[in-house]
Amino acid sequence: MKKLILFFCFTLSLSLFAQKEVEEGVMKLKVTMSSENEQVNASLAMIGDLNATTYFKSGKSRTEMSSNMTGSNTTIVDNENKKLLVLMDNPMLGKKYLKQDITNEETPKDVKVTENGETKTILGYDCKGYDLVTTQNGQEQKITMYVTDKIKAPNQNTVAAGDQIKGFPLLAIVTINQMGSPLTTTAEVIEITGEKVDDSKFDLTVPEGYDEMKVPK
Repeated sequence: MKKLILFFCFTLSLSLFAQKEVEEGVMKLKVTMSSENEQVNASLAMIGDLNATTYFKSGKSRTEMSSNMTGSNTTIVDNENKKLLVLMDNPMLGKKYLKQDITNEETPKDVKVTENGETKTILGYDCKGYDLVTTQNGQEQKITMYVTDKIKAPNQNTVAAGDQIKGFPLLAIVTINQMGSPLTTTAEVIEITGEKVDDSKFDLTVPEGYDEMKVPK
């Protein structure tokens, strides 16, 4: 009985610790992609699972992801200045950047957000489920997110939802149509560390050698 009580107290303390708010730190993410199309799956197998790192502080975040096949991709979200910067260094496309204004005052007309009634516990955090549907380049994109309000960091997916989603998604599942079949990308946070992050991580200056990427309207 004594061991059971000690175990219960230890488990409770871990739960309370995990639920604390984190306003500055680093997150590690695992990103996987899959498709019902065998040809697409063969290409995805060559890429393999991807690892990403998100730095966050004071309403800003920076997510870095890279692989030998796809090159590097960096996304900076600055909620304070309402800016989004994407930097791509792709072996085929070269160095490209995309810089946009963002708003979180209201949900854009082409984005539909609903609570799906599901919850998940991820890394000790209680996460609420949301479904988001939007259209990009003429194709419908579906995103299911499990969001905690304990992580104070902006995210490009929650930014797209305007003011309807507060918090950071510890699990995001994005589905788009690729070659006639759904392509699913899953990004899951596997580690969260509270630590100091240098302000230079969130610099919105476009590095030399990057050309602007035009987005079809």
